[in-house]
Amino acid sequence: MSKIYDVIILGAGPAGLSAGLYSGRARLSTLIIEKGVDGGQIAITDEIENYPGQIPDGETGPELIARFSKQAERFGCERVTDTINKVELKDKIKTIHCTNGTYQARTVVIATGAHPRKIGCPGEDEFSGKGVSYCATCDANFFEELEIYVIGGGDTAVEEAMYLAKFARKVSVVHRRDELRAAKSIQERAFKTENLEFIWNAIPVELKGDGMLQTIVLEDTKTGERREVHADEDDGIFGCFVFIGYLPNSELFKDQLETEWDYILTDEDMKTSVPGVFAAGDVRKKSLRQVVTAAADGAIAAIQCEHYINNNFSEEELQQ
Repeated sequence: MSKIYDVIILGAGPAGLSAGLYSGRARLSTLIIEKGVDGGQIAITDEIENYPGQIPDGETGPELIARFSKQAERFGCERVTDTINKVELKDKIKTIHCTNGTYQARTVVIATGAHPRKIGCPGEDEFSGKGVSYCATCDANFFEELEIYVIGGGDTAVEEAMYLAKFARKVSVVHRRDELRAAKSIQERAFKTENLEFIWNAIPVELKGDGMLQTIVLEDTKTGERREVHADEDDGIFGCFVFIGYLPNSELFKDQLETEWDYILTDEDMKTSVPGVFAAGDVRKKSLRQVVTAAADGAIAAIQCEHYINNNFSEEELQQ
């Protein structure tokens, strides 16, 4: 723990890697801590088509994030694979306690992202990994030529439903309203997908089965009427993929930073309520959560780290 980094970045999604790229280019000593694979949510996204400058015909999330990672490494970012257990952010020197080590820095960029929101109905946890999934690219092949129900009606839900339709015999999108929230361009493609159907004004209220998911109980959001949908007798199972939004990974920081609905509050310069601590990407309160805005957040945060260090640390302190 003798080394004090200029910047420690928590998370290696688009926001964290973008911050690493910019802090590295500024010749700041930078450490990126990530407990899993790079990319966050886009690491499990089949198709990216709206990131400026990407391959025009579309590319996968893993392909795009691989280039993010190489750029960050090119500019000297150090990397650690570890799980963060505790943070001390209010001192001038910030301390990050992980399972395999403790790290210190003059500034911290929180880019921990978000995780899928669950339905919250009986049976969901019981059948997670046994028919219930939150990742189309991870689990689509397990449902080859079977039926799949997708819960949600936004961009992600509809895009992933179209991806799942490449594998499944039939995909049914279950949405609580009578029209989708997804962008019109996405809707147009979805409505043209032959084996993609829609169940309107419905929500899942229970998932059931004998070892594997076999029944979904749907409730009509207008009448309250419930009906059971069973797996085809020959299949004996179907898939239920949940895409109803995300929750910020902010639990470690809530007692030290100002939050709203668990999202970290920042100003337009990514500054949090604690000096020297910045937040970027899906973990902060913002109006648009996309790869392009996460990358922009990361760049801004890194530049602000440089400004903070220059204004708050003497030459003697920087030599420590």
